[in-house]
Amino acid sequence: MHFTSEERLDDDVLEREFTLGGIPGTLWTPVSAEPAPLILMAHNNGLPKGEPRLVARARYSAACGYAVASIDAAGCGDRPRSAADEQARAELRRAMQAGEPVDDIFESLIGPLVEKAAPEWRTTLDALLALPEIGGPVGYSGWMALGVRLAAVEPRISAAGFFAGGFVPRAQREEARQVTVPLLMLLQWDDEGNPRQRALDLFDAFGSMEKTLHANPGGHTGTPWFEVEDGNRFFGRHLK
Repeated sequence: MHFTSEERLDDDVLEREFTLGGIPGTLWTPVSAEPAPLILMAHNNGLPKGEPRLVARARYSAACGYAVASIDAAGCGDRPRSAADEQARAELRRAMQAGEPVDDIFESLIGPLVEKAAPEWRTTLDALLALPEIGGPVGYSGWMALGVRLAAVEPRISAAGFFAGGFVPRAQREEARQVTVPLLMLLQWDDEGNPRQRALDLFDAFGSMEKTLHANPGGHTGTPWFEVEDGNRFFGRHLK
């Protein structure tokens, strides 16, 4: 892991950009002498690690005593996308605007993204846990499809916070039954891009004995800020 920049922010958080092989990432850590528990914070499919809502959540969590890391995994942010990915995105947008079925298009786009992203996140986790300022345990927060895969296969993840959940690939819907860590799922009740009943069915499928669903009115980007605060309290119960 090679750090390429470092900035101390106003909220006593250290923000560092890094590269790991060909993976670009950002690490936010509290200014503290004690090793901090880690939250892996993933943006939704294709969005950059510098997406403002993610950065705001990351800085808040770091100020509350967590190390927070995000990466641009394969096909996300500024990393190259294949011609097939770009064609699938264009077809998905066209079909959604036309009100046509999108399941098969979605599978062809999101399924491969998850398959490529999960190994890179696990490689990043290896490197992060080798840093003296990070002590674990590890939580995950963000993109549902990727989070289900990681929570199912990565034993170092102790708790998970998931967003949305209406459109999740079939493979991850099956893997949800293997997820047993405590989880908090956020659902926007009027999310135009995530069918509500599918999200509820997915929540029901999780194998976790401790799982909580928070539903709020509004569209995809309307999650209220107090859910970030509640999310930190959730991680506080399981990571500290």
